[in-house]
Amino acid sequence: GVRIREFADDGSRVLVTHRPNRITRNAVGTAFGGTIMTMTDPFYMLASMTRLGRSYNVWDVRAEVDFVKPGRGTLTADMRIDDATYDLIREKTADGSRYLHWFEVDVTDESRDTVATVRRQVYYRRKR
Repeated sequence: GVRIREFADDGSRVLVTHRPNRITRNAVGTAFGGTIMTMTDPFYMLASMTRLGRSYNVWDVRAEVDFVKPGRGTLTADMRIDDATYDLIREKTADGSRYLHWFEVDVTDESRDTVATVRRQVYYRRKR
């Protein structure tokens, strides 16, 4: 049920939506927490792979979520990675070191109220 609405060619933005349905609603009729987590997985990793190319190992390694309010209606996650972040990743991995970077995105409802804040940690290392 998660729909990709935009995936920028340069890895700068991924926009996804989800409308809870009979399979993805919990017992009280709101979005399952796991579905909210799925809205962000594996998009930071895929966007990074798109931008950095085959010369990097990129992996999702950790995720955290803070649930703020029940998820009803169409939910949106607008994940963005700016040029400065990619510059930082290149700088931190230039000597072959690994680098772990945290990304954060708010999942919002139709009123643009935050339903959950999701943090994802991504591993980066230049290939030899």
